[in-house]
Amino acid sequence: MDAEAAKLIGAGIACIGMGGAGVGVGIIFGNFLQGALRNPSEAPKQFGNLIFGFAVTEALGIFSLLIALLLLFAL
Repeated sequence: MDAEAAKLIGAGIACIGMGGAGVGVGIIFGNFLQGALRNPSEAPKQFGNLIFGFAVTEALGIFSLLIALLLLFAL
């Protein structure tokens, strides 16, 4: 296998993590909304946990993008 082809395949596989981050964010916000609709008085107390979960999930997606870009453009 050519080294250039291996770089492209590896970058494509690394991009799967960005899709996983999108699914994770959707699940986090969906579950928060479901819980907030069931018990509206507790929703403000859980907002900090929501933002923390969002940040961690998005960070993993950004890390996978970074790996893909490193595979494509690093020497």
